[in-house]
Amino acid sequence: MSRLRVLNFSISLDGYGAGPEQSLEHPLGLRGPELMEWFFASRVWQAMHGLDGGETGIDDGIAEAGMQGLGAWILGRNMFGPVRGPWPDDSWKGWWGDEPPYHVPVFVLTHHARAPLAMQGGTVFHFVTDGIASALAQARAAAGGRDIRLGGGVATVREYLRAGLIDDLHLALRPVVLGRGENLFAGIDLPALGYECEKSVAGERATHMYLRRQA
Repeated sequence: MSRLRVLNFSISLDGYGAGPEQSLEHPLGLRGPELMEWFFASRVWQAMHGLDGGETGIDDGIAEAGMQGLGAWILGRNMFGPVRGPWPDDSWKGWWGDEPPYHVPVFVLTHHARAPLAMQGGTVFHFVTDGIASALAQARAAAGGRDIRLGGGVATVREYLRAGLIDDLHLALRPVVLGRGENLFAGIDLPALGYECEKSVAGERATHMYLRRQA
């Protein structure tokens, strides 16, 4: 069966996965980009934007692996865009332009229905209004046995964690302290939910921590 995996998810030393005051101008919140510097510097990130260069090494290899072999994605609505409440129209089509980097079906959690949105490169956004279990079931049906990546944001990962639905959790721990924002683990007892840290890998700009839910 497909595994539900969180991959390349950046957090601060004090557990924040996004900064405060997220907006169109600051989609990761204030100081949020500091969490992603390991990814922004990578060759993978540069290639996703049609650019040459970027750093190679451990971080780059891990970033690249996190994009491979996937059959579907699940995203919280904030990861799709900054629009809140009912959709005013269908003009917003995501952060990535006409060809998002997913190239597989993407299931977006929302409270407001919207027709599926087909993009270039094989990405189709499906908008799920009946909860996280439904989104996972639809993603599994679409994934064809391949793994599903849960892309976030923080609130979405927390909801799936609490439900014990995440099989693998890869965190890119950045050497920064935010103090405010969205904390990934506040009030969550990971051992009680069956999660153990299997290994850690030191990269150039982040330390990569790998957790797995035990049967």
